Amino acid sequence: MFEISFGELLLIGVVALVVLGPERLPTVARTLGALVGRAQRFVASVKADISQQANLQGLESLRSDIQEVATSFKTQLEGEVHEVREAMVQNAMTTAPATSPTAEAAVAAPQPEPLPEAVDVAIAGDTLAETPAPGKDDNQLDLFDSPASTATTPPVPPRA
Repeated sequence: MFEISFGELLLIGVVALVVLGPERLPTVARTLGALVGRAQRFVASVKADISQQANLQGLESLRSDIQEVATSFKTQLEGEVHEVREAMVQNAMTTAPATSPTAEAAVAAPQPEPLPEAVDVAIAGDTLAETPAPGKDDNQLDLFDSPASTATTPPVPPRA
């Protein structure tokens, strides 16, 4: 930074000792060190502010580029949506007269009969309803039993 060698620093220290004396030299050295530290912090703060402003300028240009791309994408998408809507309207206009007799024929057509699989499932459902419930297992906890009936069971003594 200043390119001061060790010999030059030693010479400055000896001159300061002769000029200031041994009583005031430590306080002057402390004050000088505090001023140098404060100057270094100020320079570091200015550097940080400059780099932050440079980054903000870069981010601002990046934001404007992204905004331009988003705007162009939006206009392109709106154009394609408009084309699709026009095509749908054209398609609806050309197929509207052709579908009206078909719609009348569909209304006049008889309803289809239920599938035989649905009938088999209904019959199987009836047979399942007739199966008896399994017996009660004393080792199985009944979650739907009333709390009064569970309170009557004797507690299990702890093992020693």
